[in-house]
Amino acid sequence: MARLTHTVTVAPLDRGWFEEAAGTLVDLLDGSRARADGSVLLADGRAVAGLRLLKGRHLRAGARYGETSEPVKPGADGRVPAGSGTAGAADGPAHPGTAGATDGPSRSGTAGAGAAGGSSGPGASGRVPAPGPSATVGAVVLRAWRPAHSVEVESRVAEDGLALRLKVRLSEPRRPRALDLSLSGHRPAGGSLYRFSGRGTADLAAWWAAVDRLPSALPAARPPVTARAAHRLAKARLTVTPHPADDGSWRISVVLSVRGRWLLRPVGAVALFFARRPVERGFREAVENAAAQWNTALAELTPRHGEALRAEIADALTETEPGKTVPGGPTDAGGPTDPWGPADIGGPEAR
Repeated sequence: MARLTHTVTVAPLDRGWFEEAAGTLVDLLDGSRARADGSVLLADGRAVAGLRLLKGRHLRAGARYGETSEPVKPGADGRVPAGSGTAGAADGPAHPGTAGATDGPSRSGTAGAGAAGGSSGPGASGRVPAPGPSATVGAVVLRAWRPAHSVEVESRVAEDGLALRLKVRLSEPRRPRALDLSLSGHRPAGGSLYRFSGRGTADLAAWWAAVDRLPSALPAARPPVTARAAHRLAKARLTVTPHPADDGSWRISVVLSVRGRWLLRPVGAVALFFARRPVERGFREAVENAAAQWNTALAELTPRHGEALRAEIADALTETEPGKTVPGGPTDAGGPTDPWGPADIGGPEAR
């Protein structure tokens, strides 16, 4: 078994500002609505950048969301090249708010052929081919939207032949108390060596209690942040424990434990004996890089409150990145390569 530990110092995050920002974000999304074409609008009428309702009712269990596709210019012959990010018609005309149906029309606001978030364009036969080995197919499903209690989302992504599923649950979103994550992955064409899983929990209430202690007090008995990962050949456990420093900053202790399984246990012990120093150095660098990114992000934050904070978050939600389109453009979902399969609920409706 290998046990790696490292402690870094980071800038503190103000709890009041964090909870106000979280509540403001939830309120903005809770007051949003979806148009028939799938674009999601805030209360002021601006579209949320890169987000599109693919299926279901907005902010209802079973609603599916994805990013908009980027426009693809046709070639000199007027045809859309294969492998492009938009979809065309396949065996039928496209309808408003759809990306072109396969073997028939689609519902308004949904898509016919292709996959959410990155399908291929029509080939010479006019049909949309399945994604190649490097294609990414994915969407996010809203499992629960109860801002006073919890928010749950599930994401599935298929990329390079690897299928991933991520589940996230946030308790009391307006004043977050806990964050739970679970991740699983496998390669459909592979065996048990291509399967792995992991779970993580961040007890935010325990985190705030830990950093509110006196610097002279003992660290928290139980780490507020824990994560476990399992594979056929190894298991790993990660813990993160904060402690206040005398100058008001936070000292974060990160501990990683890795244990081999089956025949890998003696082999791993020998390999670790010769590679322990490089492994420890890599672990320390990873923790310090994460701390540096945290400090940089906090330094860039403006401690705004009230309407100023609300306006800043709304601007961040609606700002379009260079090279990306705003919602409302053509998108594919629900076709043969959609990892979610048939819709749980009917087409998009204004909330």
